[in-house]
Parts: sequence; C-alpha cells; structure tokens
Amino acid sequence: MNRIFSPFLFLICPAFFLFFASACNPERNQNTKALVQEMNDNKIKRVTNVQLTTTVDEWGKALVLTTRKVLIRELTKKPGDSTFCNLKNVPAIRRLEKQYAITIDLLKAKDVTNPALNPKERDLLGAYVYNAQNKLEQNDNVQKLNDTLFVYNSPVATDDIICKTCTDNAALPFVIWRIVFNKREVIRRINPKKLK
Repeated sequence: MNRIFSPFLFLICPAFFLFFASACNPERNQNTKALVQEMNDNKIKRVTNVQLTTTVDEWGKALVLTTRKVLIRELTKKPGDSTFCNLKNVPAIRRLEKQYAITIDLLKAKDVTNPALNPKERDLLGAYVYNAQNKLEQNDNVQKLNDTLFVYNSPVATDDIICKTCTDNAALPFVIWRIVFNKREVIRRINPKKLK
C-alpha cells in the first residue's frame, strides 16, 4: 500500500509542535496568569461601602482563624515565651501580611495610649478595655479609619493561651487582634461575582 505524503502535512506538523511546545512552557504560563490577574485587577468594579465592610469582616474572621492557629503552634512549642506576641517574630504571619497587603497586630490594654494608633482606634480600644474590666460581652468590629484604611478587631478570649501569654496585665487579661486593610487592595482582590 502506497502512502501519499502531502506537503501540507510537512507544514502542519511543525506548527502543531511549536504550538504544544509553547503551551507547555511554564514561564509563559506564569506570565499569562500574571497578565490575567493584572487584567482582572484593572477592571472597573462597583463596590459599595456596605460590600467593602462586609468583605473586610469576612476576610478578617478568616485571617484571625489562620493567624491564631499559627501563633498557638508557636506558643505551645515554647510555653510562656512571649517573644511571639510580637507578630513580626512569626514568619508565617509576616508572609500572610505580604500576601494580602495587610498589617496584623496584637493589641494590649496599654495600647489605649499608643500614639501610633489612629484616634478612632484608641477610642475603640478604650471601649474594649472598659468591657473587659466590667466583664461585658466583646464582639468583632470593623471600622473605616479614613478614606483608604479599614481596621478589623477581634477580642481574644481570656482563657486562650494567646491572652494568657501576651497580656500586659495579669489582673486584667486583655488582648485583641488588629488587622488593617488597605481599601484599594481589598477592591483589587474582590471578585465582583461573589459580592452580595
């Protein structure tokens, strides 16, 4: 049986080879993903203040759960060692901050007078301390600090290892999570299709 070789086949085979070889190039795939991400980030998104606050609240809750697990793991390795209460000493939490363009801190009662905090934050922290002193219920909170920043606060239970290790006053065990979100970065990462 004679096989007929078409010049057409000689042109198609190399074209298919080049196509598949370029599709399998991991660097090209990574560049394509980055380009798609950049295009999605630059899409015009209509996000209301309520949607922003809701998103910060949801993300704040999820991030507290994650960072809590990480911090508890570090604190149980070296019980009583408060070095890790400064979250800058926990590489996994620093990576989270970088990944999500956020700042994560643990605040204590003495931070009520911390001049580095926004006045709104100091007032809110004062209310949390008052509630702790009077054994009142504590709840998570989202505050808009200014046109560009949101802060998520979540009180740590007094019987939690984090509170026991990181408090600055044994008579008034008090520690609170503080996560600062940049509005622009939140909008950039929001998937508009998932907004309520």
